[in-house]
Amino acid sequence: MNLHTLQVRIVRPDEAERYQALMQAHHYLGSLAKIGENLWYVATILDEWVALLSFSSAALKCAVRDRWIGWNFRHQYSRLNLLTNNSRFLILPEWHYPNLASKTLSLCLKRLSGDWLAAFGHPLLLVETFVDPARFQGTLYKAANWLYLGDSQGFSRTRQGYSATATAPKMLFVIALQADARTVLSRPLLESPYQLGAPKLMLSAEKMHSLYDYFTGIPDPRRAQGRRHSLPTVLAISAAAVLCGMQGYKALGIRKLLKHPI
Repeated sequence: MNLHTLQVRIVRPDEAERYQALMQAHHYLGSLAKIGENLWYVATILDEWVALLSFSSAALKCAVRDRWIGWNFRHQYSRLNLLTNNSRFLILPEWHYPNLASKTLSLCLKRLSGDWLAAFGHPLLLVETFVDPARFQGTLYKAANWLYLGDSQGFSRTRQGYSATATAPKMLFVIALQADARTVLSRPLLESPYQLGAPKLMLSAEKMHSLYDYFTGIPDPRRAQGRRHSLPTVLAISAAAVLCGMQGYKALGIRKLLKHPI
């Protein structure tokens, strides 16, 4: 088998039906609906389809992953789109040759972030995948230097969120697409091109104004000397920042407002 002719490309819209049919027929989990940010790839040798891959939305939460990243729960939901999940990887029948799977995965990862940026307008930092230990041992991902973080708790996604009971824990592997991915994901504040917009706070102007009104009834314990800003103003700004997911003086941006901290 000459792997020098192996190529990986995005599945074209007119090929989607064939892709789904092959996944349904040969992958033990079947096909996967294309919802949200999602890319499908096909690996070819001399125009023959030899392998299929799918990258989908990352898991909403996974304890071992979230601890490893070190991000705050207020941040993770707005940063999940900087992660993707290798949700399907299928070597088609009659194409199970040595090193085919590892080279296919390698070629795919080399182009993944660029393709994601072109398709969705933002880069990727981290790729995750879940391996069922009842079927596989994650040999491919271990050989490709993916990091094994531990096992998931075994809860499965449902339309209502997650299942009530744990059924099948999975092995979790991750790989960073750039060296500082973990550091970037855990920062208090993100900068371009990773800042994809702050979470939207669905409050009316009237409700926002009531924050200040509420704080006017709180006695100010600060000394009058050197006091630059009223206590209701400082508290209202702090509360609004916290509601938007900020933490700490640096993230809140109010250190200068508190010449004499409370």
